[in-house]
Amino acid sequence: MSLDLDDLDRAILRALTQDATQSAGALGRRLGLSQPATWRRIKRLETAGVLAGRRVDLDQDALGFGVTVFLGIKLAAKGRVSLDDFERAVTAIPEVQVVQHVLGLFDYRLRVTARDLPDFERVLRRRIMTLPGVGQVEANVLLSEERRPGPLG
Repeated sequence: MSLDLDDLDRAILRALTQDATQSAGALGRRLGLSQPATWRRIKRLETAGVLAGRRVDLDQDALGFGVTVFLGIKLAAKGRVSLDDFERAVTAIPEVQVVQHVLGLFDYRLRVTARDLPDFERVLRRRIMTLPGVGQVEANVLLSEERRPGPLG
């Protein structure tokens, strides 16, 4: 379903990306709308699929996960291993936060969190390298990350 967004819709989306916990009343006061009008717009954005959900961002460092690694995974033999089998197995690993099927040098890109480098090595050797069909693996350790506003920013 395609939806034409006006300036108020964009302002609501920008505000919710900054703080998804704010009430429709508080958001409406910021934007000069009534609570019911704001609530209706938010519901319209949800129904149209523009707002796909609200989430909580956890501070990985505060939780004791100080290392984030991006892995490029090239499957050894795509014909012998189904992509579904690989995806089902990799998503069962709790340290794997994101699984992306990509086009390019690698077949998958994973975001993996670990307590430290020895913990990451354990996850890599015991869990990821034993997945069905894993061939080539390339690791990139995250040094820093900046949150960039989306296209509505």
